[in-house]
Amino acid sequence: MKATYDALCKHGYSDLTIQRIGNEFPKSKSLLYHHYDSKDELLLDFLEFMLDELEGQMPAYRDGSADEHIADIVDRTFAFGNTENNPHFTQALLELRTQAAHDEDYREYFTRSDQFVRKHIAHTIRSGIEQGVFQEVDPQETAALFQIVFVGTMTQRVTSDDDDVLREGRAMFDQCLRARLLRPE
Repeated sequence: MKATYDALCKHGYSDLTIQRIGNEFPKSKSLLYHHYDSKDELLLDFLEFMLDELEGQMPAYRDGSADEHIADIVDRTFAFGNTENNPHFTQALLELRTQAAHDEDYREYFTRSDQFVRKHIAHTIRSGIEQGVFQEVDPQETAALFQIVFVGTMTQRVTSDDDDVLREGRAMFDQCLRARLLRPE
């Protein structure tokens, strides 16, 4: 999977081939051709791996304050794909997401990934309502807003050099959270 990740970051979706993945693969390239008939078959396995990684890396909400956990999620959302991290991966991930417009297998993967993120956020919001730190809101609707902001942030970061829109969007999203989600002190 590391070879797929490296090749995807280096070449993007449109220029990616099994040969280029093989060039990043430390073992025999024939192993790739033996297991995969196409780059999309390999990429779908890679996306499954990434979903497992996402599930493992999503900041776990256990005990503690739900509002602090939501703040961590917001920070991670607006930092995702930051040019100081690995912008090529964010670009490649967005390229893979666009394949979902034409390919049912990609659409199925991203639907499951999005559902996982929304479920996690909705759980945190429910916990925050029970703790009394969040107002009575619909957790599913609020989680859907988070998902839309997450994908929009990723898209904006990859397709534009206008960092002001991300900063201003973050400021407005924070205001919305204070007004509609966080319980007034």
